[in-house]
Amino acid sequence: MALYGNPYLSGKEQFFDENEVIVSKTDLKGNITYANRTFFKLAAVTEEECLGVQHNLVRNPTMPRCLFKHLWDTLKSGKEIFAYVNNRSSAGDSYWVFAHVTPSRNSQGEIVGYHSNRRVPNRKVVETHIIPLYEDLLATEKSYSSPDQGLQASMKKVDALLKEKKMSFNEFMFSLGV
Repeated sequence: MALYGNPYLSGKEQFFDENEVIVSKTDLKGNITYANRTFFKLAAVTEEECLGVQHNLVRNPTMPRCLFKHLWDTLKSGKEIFAYVNNRSSAGDSYWVFAHVTPSRNSQGEIVGYHSNRRVPNRKVVETHIIPLYEDLLATEKSYSSPDQGLQASMKKVDALLKEKKMSFNEFMFSLGV
């Protein structure tokens, strides 16, 4: 099983049916506590291989780190987030999703984990807007010798884009089309 940190990419892309939904749940540390069959199929893992493992096992190295920083900051503040994400299977295949991630709360309203539903994204939006944006953000991150400086620089680019558009991150994602 190829975990995050393994840079292998097969160059192949997987697709899933528009009627399918990828579902997963994690604890507060991002360890998978539940995943559905569609998740197992696309990630090319078994239930035994992924339960208790960090959700970043499907992290694709072509994704800018600033997107995940923004995602986790948003979730930890108690808010939901929508984002286009390029995931990677254990075989190195990629698959694009439109993700909706929300905090899960207990009966006292405390955040106890996170729940994510991912659907087939609008392919035209991915190709026309998302891939160029993410490639630019990733290039910014890689242009710094310090990963932290690269992350901060790409976060500033995202913030500047949202300020220019006068939109929140979620509004921007939906403005592109779903």
